[in-house]
Amino acid sequence: MKPTHIEHIGIAVKSLDDAIPFYEKVFGLECYAVEEVTDQKVKTAFFKVGDTKIELLESTDAEGPIGKFIEKKGEGIHHMAFAVDGLNDKLKAAEEAGVRLIDKQSRKGAEGLNIAFLHPKSTFGVLTELCEAPK
Repeated sequence: MKPTHIEHIGIAVKSLDDAIPFYEKVFGLECYAVEEVTDQKVKTAFFKVGDTKIELLESTDAEGPIGKFIEKKGEGIHHMAFAVDGLNDKLKAAEEAGVRLIDKQSRKGAEGLNIAFLHPKSTFGVLTELCEAPK
């Protein structure tokens, strides 16, 4: 599996309203999109840094994945996302190589990407997302 690039770094925050101004004022970045992904119980905000994005993640439900993450670990880096071509084939190959999958098939994520997660127990403690632009 050879990623084409780092798609984004996901950062869990308690409040987009508090975090967005930090990235805009301190780093001079522009928040170009805010989107709610209802089925993932999250609201996202995106910033572009070169070819890579920063994705801020605010939980819309304390029982959602980001809500639970913040409750357990606090705010901070949640995941690393790699762009790949042929996402479902990459998932199958990863599973055959012994990687534990969270998603066995891709699903829709923010910005219209197809996404799937690899379990951090198989990726040295890093929740890893694979992303593919729809064709």
